[in-house]
Amino acid sequence: MLEQRIRQRNQTFEEFAEFAERFARENGEVGSISVRHLQRLVAARRADGQPLVTVRPATARLLERIFGLEIDELLGPPGRAIGMDSDVELRQMLSASSRVDESVIDLLGEQLDAIRRLDRQLGAVVAHDEVTTKSAQVQRLRSFSLSPTVRARLAALQSELCTLAGWQALDMGEQTESWKFYESAKIAASECGDSAFVHHTAAEQAFVLLDIGKNDEAVELLTHVADSARRNSSPLLRAWLLAALGEALAAFGNRSGSLRAFDKSSRILSDNTSDGDGPYVVLDSTHLARWRGHALARLGEPEAVQVLRAALDQLDPSFTRAATGLRVDLATALAVRGERDEARVHIGVAERDAVDIGSVRQRRRIRSLSAVLA
Repeated sequence: MLEQRIRQRNQTFEEFAEFAERFARENGEVGSISVRHLQRLVAARRADGQPLVTVRPATARLLERIFGLEIDELLGPPGRAIGMDSDVELRQMLSASSRVDESVIDLLGEQLDAIRRLDRQLGAVVAHDEVTTKSAQVQRLRSFSLSPTVRARLAALQSELCTLAGWQALDMGEQTESWKFYESAKIAASECGDSAFVHHTAAEQAFVLLDIGKNDEAVELLTHVADSARRNSSPLLRAWLLAALGEALAAFGNRSGSLRAFDKSSRILSDNTSDGDGPYVVLDSTHLARWRGHALARLGEPEAVQVLRAALDQLDPSFTRAATGLRVDLATALAVRGERDEARVHIGVAERDAVDIGSVRQRRRIRSLSAVLA
């Protein structure tokens, strides 16, 4: 099972060993694992060729946290826990899921919040593997839960995990993988009993369309979602959906429609930017200005520079990915105005940060703009 799970992550033993070392450092684990150790675990043999009887507790704990599975299962045959008949395995899974209560779901939600903080500051290069691992764990619990209430809450949580994984994959330049994550998010959202999650996952998927130049399809999708969410979604989510529509309309070249969407978003944005139990969205006056500035820069509007400078000054510095994209937008707007020296300064900072967080998406934008500024 261990080898199967590593292959499913599209990693070699060398790549997984490097990831495991990072995971241990970032999560306070003392366990470690080398390529040779991995090979022995998979082969169930020690270095001297004798059968592997035990695994060091620290190593076992590290692997269990990464994969969300017991060490005996990881070292057993693919697809089935070691020494288990199918009915015994099913009983154990049903039993485990039956013990999921409010405290467990709250704990999983807190873990997701921690991953989000890592993601926004350090990027997908650090947080993506943890997201996919947590998503697989939640999916397993949900699949074997018999409680409609628990299943609904786990579905909402999995929708959020898959949505985050989709955004990370898009940032890493993996549009197909991103699309698949959003499809999984939509399936989970449909079971949670809250249409806000359905609207949110569909809207996020539209950004994949924008990334591959399907601007008209993105506008159509976001228009439908924004209209559908008008009656039964929170002000925060409706404002976020309108801002997303504004970005899509700018990509489509519809200046007046884009600015109207942003104006509507600004009018309905509540002073209270918390959405309670709804889908996680980040939107306040600063982030809305950042989005509007992106649209203005894309449309070639002179006022983009002023809007983006103000947003950059006010942006929480922990939002590294957002700041990277904002600097690329600002450099684009400055280049249009002929202020090439300042544009190069922002491009230099953005390129350094994009490399640090593994943002292929922003590095592509930077390469295109750097060619113009050369």
